[in-house]
Amino acid sequence: MKRDETAQLSHPHPDPLPRAGEGVKRARLLRWAKRTGIALAAIFVLAFVLDRLLPLPLPDANGGSTVVLARDGTPLRAFTDADGAWRYPVTPDEVSPLYLQALLTYEDRWFYWHPGVNPVALMRATAQLVRHGHIVSGGSTLTMQVARIIDPQPRSVGGKLRQILRALQLEAHLSKREILTLYLNHAPFGGTIEGVEAASWAYLGKPASRLSHAEAALLAVLPQSPTRLRPDRNARAARVARDKVLARMAALHAWTLASVRDARIESVAARELQAPLHAALLAERLHEAQPQAHRITTTLDANLQSALEARVADYLGHLPARTSAALLVVDNATLEARAYVGSGAFGDAARLGHVDMVRAWRSPGSTLKPFLYGLALDDGLIDSQSLLIDAPQSFGTYRPGNFDMAFTGPVAAADALRQSLNVPAVDLLDRVGPARFMARLSNAGLSIRLPRGVEPNLSIILGGGGARLEDLAGAYTALNRGGVAGRVRFTPADPVVDRRVLSAGAAWIVRTMLEANPRPGYRLDTFDPGSRPRVAWKTGTSYGYRDAWAIGTTRGYTVGVWIGRPDGTPLPGQYGAVTALPLMFDAIDGLPRNALALTPSPPPAGVTQADVCWPLGLAFDAQHPQLCQQKHTAWILNGVIPPTLPERDASVWSAGLVQVRVDARSGRRLSPGCETSQATTLDVARWPALAYPWLSPDLRRASSVPPLQSGCAADGMDALQSIRIDGVADGAAIARAPNSSQPAALRLRVLGADRQRILWLVNGKLEGETRAAQPFEHAFAQTGEQTITALAASGAYAQLRIRVLR
Repeated sequence: MKRDETAQLSHPHPDPLPRAGEGVKRARLLRWAKRTGIALAAIFVLAFVLDRLLPLPLPDANGGSTVVLARDGTPLRAFTDADGAWRYPVTPDEVSPLYLQALLTYEDRWFYWHPGVNPVALMRATAQLVRHGHIVSGGSTLTMQVARIIDPQPRSVGGKLRQILRALQLEAHLSKREILTLYLNHAPFGGTIEGVEAASWAYLGKPASRLSHAEAALLAVLPQSPTRLRPDRNARAARVARDKVLARMAALHAWTLASVRDARIESVAARELQAPLHAALLAERLHEAQPQAHRITTTLDANLQSALEARVADYLGHLPARTSAALLVVDNATLEARAYVGSGAFGDAARLGHVDMVRAWRSPGSTLKPFLYGLALDDGLIDSQSLLIDAPQSFGTYRPGNFDMAFTGPVAAADALRQSLNVPAVDLLDRVGPARFMARLSNAGLSIRLPRGVEPNLSIILGGGGARLEDLAGAYTALNRGGVAGRVRFTPADPVVDRRVLSAGAAWIVRTMLEANPRPGYRLDTFDPGSRPRVAWKTGTSYGYRDAWAIGTTRGYTVGVWIGRPDGTPLPGQYGAVTALPLMFDAIDGLPRNALALTPSPPPAGVTQADVCWPLGLAFDAQHPQLCQQKHTAWILNGVIPPTLPERDASVWSAGLVQVRVDARSGRRLSPGCETSQATTLDVARWPALAYPWLSPDLRRASSVPPLQSGCAADGMDALQSIRIDGVADGAAIARAPNSSQPAALRLRVLGADRQRILWLVNGKLEGETRAAQPFEHAFAQTGEQTITALAASGAYAQLRIRVLR
């Protein structure tokens, strides 16, 4: 037998010792794994319990501050959160990449790789603390800084441990992008400024999306010591810290040396830290409507808003105390507001600056008149040159007067609108119907608020109701939008609401009528109008000088201005044309313009020109030229040339076309039953009776019927010559008594009026009312020529002229 076989026989089983060692190792490994698993499970359970017991104190997503922005993102007004912090929420995509590079390179290069804590950085910071006896570097990651922001802790070992746990908790619950967003919006930047966007606007005056290399470096380092490094207080320290960041960026090749070299040259601006406060009342209005919104973008132009706020504040400095103002600029194409000045001085208690006068209900004065004339055009009642009468008239118990109590007599519709004459407007409204007029305006978005229990009435055209500036501006855009009014939009999300108020033709004619009104103190034959936009404008003044209005519309924009006192107390001597109109033109002249704004637009379909004749109001007829005592070129709508409106109260005078029989030989009038062998018919165009006192002698003769033929019975056509003024002779001169300070005075009466109501006018201004032979007394404060007119209810009148010597 061989030795190997012998050996095998002598040792039939292998040595058991190695197998026993392997078992021991396996058992130990199993025990270690078991213990590790138990430990991990315990850690997991502990972490779970701690996470539930100590949840992350994340900022309320629905709370926090709100910022209201202009259309380009410029902050207009910020509303602080419950802690009084100013914060403009942003996302990483809305921040300059340069800032993100500086932040992550300087603060946490391994942000996207570590689990919230960087062990290497922590060990380095610990070693430095042991070696130097004080903190040299904190070793905090960006996540740990966010943990300190949301859960502030004291600077101690315990505080650091809690900060680490919070950082791990953040990483477990949030993504890296969400953690970065928290830092961008909550990092401290000094004072009550939190977040990079608020800091960028506060210190640099620009959004965080447009930062330079130097600005990005500055904002990256500020949260390290926001109080010590505030550039508005310590620009030198802020610059040293910024340059340290720039050096790090260059050393790590994050930015080129050239970029860093250029960035070092930039100075650190020491801006005064001040929260924005523009369009404060609009911002407040939108914030109230959207209390949960963090960012509200408006349609306003930031530069225009700032400029007009400054202009309004300066303008009010020349007006009486406690005066406020409101100004609204609307883009006609989009109906978007471009400027919104709700009060003269927000926060000024004396001016009640907290009251938003853009949406306050105030008496609109005469600002509704353009829509009345437009509706009358659509109804075929008038054309642009229709004959209207501005003379004392009664409409039931309502007797309107003009602003200066003077009257002008016969006037074209266009001139009556431009001069804002009250009696012609009330006359038109009486024919259109006040209820229908109000309904048309309300449908177009211009609501008129009447006192409780009051029905629509004639006074609304003179301001006898309430309206809002924003509604008026929206309605006036119709003059440059083909007759379509709209609701003013304050945010891009606001819907476009269009409502037709006039036909395109009527809107064009009204706009043309108003554009022909020159600016006060501006003569078309002296100044070049080509450099300024064409403006259709109208003013208004409420009863008692409580509200002064001016609203103008160009091709591109509509501007509305209100001036007054929010508490409704009067401002004597302040009215639309004097107080509000200059501010309106200032605003319009500062708006962007193009060639379109300087040139007239062609008339739309249905609008043509025609020659119309007064007093009948009909088209010129070459076959009967005697009927055209005055010729006017008018804009007419849809080919309609309406006749002069019929008179109301003249009981014996017949206006319009009158046919009389006359004796061909003598030219005298023949009454019914009075015959002659050579009778013929004569057409006479007669003026309305109330116009007669203002007619020239030639027009009176042309409008008069021939005298009655001798022997013919009276036919009543001479009624206008039946009254006369008694008490002074025509052409007389009067003077005050010697050594008297009292002005010259007269005591007059009317003869032949048969107890009719008599209206007395001095130089066209209504001065009194009597009955028949009752005396009228008047003192003449001014010297010179004076015209005295007595108007009877029948239409008869008498007139004379005197001269006051002293």
